Amino acid sequence: MLLAILLIGPAAFGQSLSDWLGDLPRPKDYVQKRISSYDRTGANDDSRPIDPGQTLTLLDEKGPGEITHVWITIASGEKYHLKKLVLRMYWDGESDPSVEAPVGDFFGLGNGEYFMYESLPLQVGSAKALNSFFPMPFNKSARITVTNEGSRKVDAFYYNIDMRAYSHPFPPDTYYFHAEYRQCAPCQGWTNDWQSNGDKQVDGKKNLDGEGNYVFLEATGRGHFVGVTQSIFQNQDDWWGEGDDMIFVDGERLPSINGTGSEDYYLGAWGFDAGPTDYLLFGVPVKGDHVAGARWSVYRFHLDSPIPYTKSIRVTIEHGHANHRSDNFYSVAYWYQAEPHRKFPSLPPVDTRLPRIYPVGGPGNSSKF
Repeated sequence: MLLAILLIGPAAFGQSLSDWLGDLPRPKDYVQKRISSYDRTGANDDSRPIDPGQTLTLLDEKGPGEITHVWITIASGEKYHLKKLVLRMYWDGESDPSVEAPVGDFFGLGNGEYFMYESLPLQVGSAKALNSFFPMPFNKSARITVTNEGSRKVDAFYYNIDMRAYSHPFPPDTYYFHAEYRQCAPCQGWTNDWQSNGDKQVDGKKNLDGEGNYVFLEATGRGHFVGVTQSIFQNQDDWWGEGDDMIFVDGERLPSINGTGSEDYYLGAWGFDAGPTDYLLFGVPVKGDHVAGARWSVYRFHLDSPIPYTKSIRVTIEHGHANHRSDNFYSVAYWYQAEPHRKFPSLPPVDTRLPRIYPVGGPGNSSKF
């Protein structure tokens, strides 16, 4: 499977393997470059330290160009450093980033702990090797930074960024890559007076318009949504994923895309009872129990059929049926769009990004305090 992933990698999301292989004999019109943390003296100190509060610039390049692969690995003694290091990317001189997320969340590690998995655009290899294969084109410039919002120095931050330098600009209708972090910690359920998800008062609650849903993404302009990674930290017992996905395109009052359950959106079924999985476009690489304190990570990529919009898009999911649960959600949405993009909400303070159980009431919660 790994070979297949590599062969149908970044520039070929819309192509078949045979198309990719068939293109190999054709001349290439770019210069291949790599920007990395290698030791400029020729010695073997190939990493960069990052002090608390420091911003390290990984890449600052003129265009036209396209980033095709980002590889990062980190040596840090600080717990949850994956939640405390913030990744930002800027295209064509913009002042507001098109990518802003904790490093771990960007690579699907939203509970701040390492695990290995392989999807088509994102992979975590052995050991603690973070990889992105999302294509990231730019015409004028690209800048990538990492900021240490933790309290301890990062001892060693390694990176390799592969890019193509072109002599000609991209067509004016080319979309730019975007990724945005969001969280609810905790989500605000409409009740804590329930014993199981099947309680009559819970099952009978109606939600047609998505009021109170967790929002993965709100974007304006023209573009297409290509996927999401989500991590869950349960504050309550029972199954966290009774919530339906609801996607509103171009100002719809009611969603044109409405799902049947969280595990169904992530292309699993029956509460992911079969165990952890990681496939090219979907997976649940971290599967917890149905108890307060459990941790989960899931992902879904719409690379087979991105969801387009011409004015706006609002991508949401319920937290429990009709939003009755109060768990912690951490997510990154990925999409492409024409610039300018809507400015992101402010990144939550670092201490609120760290997974922990909150006193929200409901089944199993009070026993944790």
